Amino acid sequence: MRDDKQKALKLRLQGKSYTEINSILGVPKSTLSDWFATLEISAEVQQKISKRTQKNALESLLKRNKLQTYYAEQRARDIRERAKREVSKLSKNELFLVGVSLYWAEGYKRPVVIKGKIKTRHAVSLTNSDPYLVKMFLRFLREICKVPEEKITAGIRIYEHQNANYLLDFWSKTTVITPSKFNKFYYGLSKSSLGKKPFNILPYGTIQIRVNSTELYHKIMGWIDGLAGSN
Repeated sequence: MRDDKQKALKLRLQGKSYTEINSILGVPKSTLSDWFATLEISAEVQQKISKRTQKNALESLLKRNKLQTYYAEQRARDIRERAKREVSKLSKNELFLVGVSLYWAEGYKRPVVIKGKIKTRHAVSLTNSDPYLVKMFLRFLREICKVPEEKITAGIRIYEHQNANYLLDFWSKTTVITPSKFNKFYYGLSKSSLGKKPFNILPYGTIQIRVNSTELYHKIMGWIDGLAGSN
């Protein structure tokens, strides 16, 4: 009997799988299948082989899934990076369209009603939690609408697990609005406390950017009407 066959039979009777024997002796699995065709092994060894095979299959599956996840994440990063490079510096007209669209989607547009009467005074107001969106809207106000800095104010909504001073510092640096222009802090119970949203879904709370200008409000609403009518 071939020496490697004898070793293979011995390993098989110890409960080694085809893959393990192939790794140890370098004998092809097809050859092992021929050698073991008539080999009788005990139920205990069969169970041992089955458990090891299942364990190896599970480990292989987990490894493959981990590798697939890595490649999927890498592809996502590559796609985003390529897409990022496709965006050039915004022109004045593009910034105008972006700003109007942001207010159309996120700005306060309902008439002010007090005691059942619609008021003629309106403020430009946008509330959001995304620092990049807020910075873009402020560019629109400053560069397109030519709003003086002294007319831009802000308010922050914070929740029970957040630090007011930290958020004030964060939003002041993000928006380049001095802390003295943050005239309101709103305290609220987060939906995460009610089990409706993840605890950290709004890590910076939300900020309201406000300009008390009825004229600018109606101008922006007119721009929105213009965009709506262009369809």
